[in-house]
Amino acid sequence: MSAAGADVVVRRERSQWWRLLTEPRSALGVLIAVAVLLAAVFGPMLAAYTPENPDFLTTLAPPSGMHWLGTDDLGRDILARILYGARVSLLVGLSSVGGAMLLGLPIGLVAGFAGGWTDSVLMRCMDVLLAFPGILLALGITAALGASLSNTILAIAVVNLPVLARVARGQALAVRGLDFVTAERALGFKEVTILWRCVLPNTLSPILVQASVMLASSIITEAYLSFLGLGVQPPIPSWGNMLHDAVGFLDQAAWLAWFPGAAIFLTVLGFNLLGDGLRDRLDPRD
Repeated sequence: MSAAGADVVVRRERSQWWRLLTEPRSALGVLIAVAVLLAAVFGPMLAAYTPENPDFLTTLAPPSGMHWLGTDDLGRDILARILYGARVSLLVGLSSVGGAMLLGLPIGLVAGFAGGWTDSVLMRCMDVLLAFPGILLALGITAALGASLSNTILAIAVVNLPVLARVARGQALAVRGLDFVTAERALGFKEVTILWRCVLPNTLSPILVQASVMLASSIITEAYLSFLGLGVQPPIPSWGNMLHDAVGFLDQAAWLAWFPGAAIFLTVLGFNLLGDGLRDRLDPRD
């Protein structure tokens, strides 16, 4: 490629990434995702109250200058608990999606690239997991292993695993017959080398888009599990168990449910919009 051609490609890449930050929908997703990330990392350090220590003199206090989002039935500050809950939600989401990618990506790539009986065996194993509705599979795993943060991450990773494996397999099937793969074989490269050098880089775009959407769904699943008592356990604050605690006080302190529910809604919305923006940015037809 000439220097002029390379410069055109670089400018096009920059314009596409800039569009991700300037297009209203994707820009809103980036803004929300960054805000949640900053809240998870720095929010607990700046919180005026600890999320676990009760104060029985201020139970069920409405939002005020002292407690911006009010307090719960034990007098714990809602804002502090939401900030700590953001850390838990992102930890569960990132860890579960990362774990699913760590295992699902190799399974899908090997199945799609190798084909034959290898593809059949690996994909039938994934079909077994796909046969269960995701939330029921997560409920079954956490019920069998016990409710804890680590088991919640494991359960959600297992739910995400077959979907990522399927996406990776589809991309490997599309790439394995292309000319540059044939050329690599003709040059004498081993199959593992071709898989690593040629197939993997050309399958990452849809995987990243799928992972960003799965991050949002993983946060919802963690909230489901915690709400039902099978996810993150008290006294660790989680948006799901905050909603569970609010059920008995909806008539007299509705803000107990409003604020963690709004946190879940905004976070999921942000990551879904970010996923849409990444899909548009990484679309090879663009």
